[in-house]
Amino acid sequence: MRLTEIQEALREHGLDGWLFMDHHGRDPLAYRILGVQTERTVTRRWYYLIPAAGEPRGLVHRIEPGVLAGLSGNIQPYASWREQAEGLRRLLNGMRRVAMQYSPECRLPAISLVDAGTVELVRALGVEVASSADLVQLFEARWRAENLACHLEAARRMDRIRAETFDWIRQRLRCGDPLREVSVKDFILQRYQSLGLTTEHGPIVAAGPNSANPHYDARAGADREIRPGDVVLLDLFAKLNEPAGVYYDITWVGYCGEQVPEQIRTVFRIVTEARDHAIEFVRKRLQAGEPVRGFEVDDAARGYIERHGYGGNFTHRTGHSIGMEVHGAGANADNLETHDERRLIPWTCLSIEPGIYLEQFGVRSEVNLFIEERDARVTGEIQQEIVSW
Repeated sequence: MRLTEIQEALREHGLDGWLFMDHHGRDPLAYRILGVQTERTVTRRWYYLIPAAGEPRGLVHRIEPGVLAGLSGNIQPYASWREQAEGLRRLLNGMRRVAMQYSPECRLPAISLVDAGTVELVRALGVEVASSADLVQLFEARWRAENLACHLEAARRMDRIRAETFDWIRQRLRCGDPLREVSVKDFILQRYQSLGLTTEHGPIVAAGPNSANPHYDARAGADREIRPGDVVLLDLFAKLNEPAGVYYDITWVGYCGEQVPEQIRTVFRIVTEARDHAIEFVRKRLQAGEPVRGFEVDDAARGYIERHGYGGNFTHRTGHSIGMEVHGAGANADNLETHDERRLIPWTCLSIEPGIYLEQFGVRSEVNLFIEERDARVTGEIQQEIVSW
């Protein structure tokens, strides 16, 4: 746990403390930020307060006294609900405003991990509850040098797999062999395993009308045969199977045929130009030393697509934070599903992935944008032309 850094950040944000609480593993952020490891499910509530100054303190149930083992500060036990309420009152003594994993109106669902009843309980003790969203980004979403190195290596391996997959699809179709979405999905997963990559789920392999479903999941027996004239969308996300591994997440599209129809080429051009427009917007702001907020990045890409008449066909946010989970806890490029006002800060990464989804096909182009001190860079290959054959 980076206690000194956390306390400095609390003072900078005008907070008296950061109150962590969990029950049944509902807040994985708390365990990662605090550096707590537990081999069994936590079945009783625990609390841990990091004050802006002074020693931390905690509250744990008597039958799970070791849940916060290794953390500094005075850890007090409780058993009954009365002891718990009194223990929490003592824990928060002197606090006026504390951060919790809470987001007003659940505007940032990835941060809203503390239940409403606990927030009510803290407020009833006369303590204001503030969102920990900015703190979480500082201490969960920022990468270290080893994370970036793992990401770049994952990018090299996955860009290779993506190219191999399109080549394999091309060869199968040219030979006239039947090919289904699930077969391509299995091919990719086998390549992940052989190259030391792991993933939470996926990948997305979507052909024809299925490519118009942004989160399509091909399942055996319910998937589609890939046919000439189909758009094929591949959304690949994986990380090195190492402790410092963080995700690389990309989407490319191909066309099963030599001549790509004009409508598909037009939609692809608008999507990739919106992608590049958002990237350039971020880079110019950072190079000028100006802040960039998540919703502004979404506006840049979405506005471009809207100006070309396809705003109603872009049905998801422009991008999401990337970390040890494919959807990380940092700022998202989002002014559609949420209004994310968090700043893009150095050593974080997010996807830029605008898309247009029509009845018969969909196009998405996704890259990963790593935020540097005064610039940003795409960490892998960028699709400039539709893969065709």
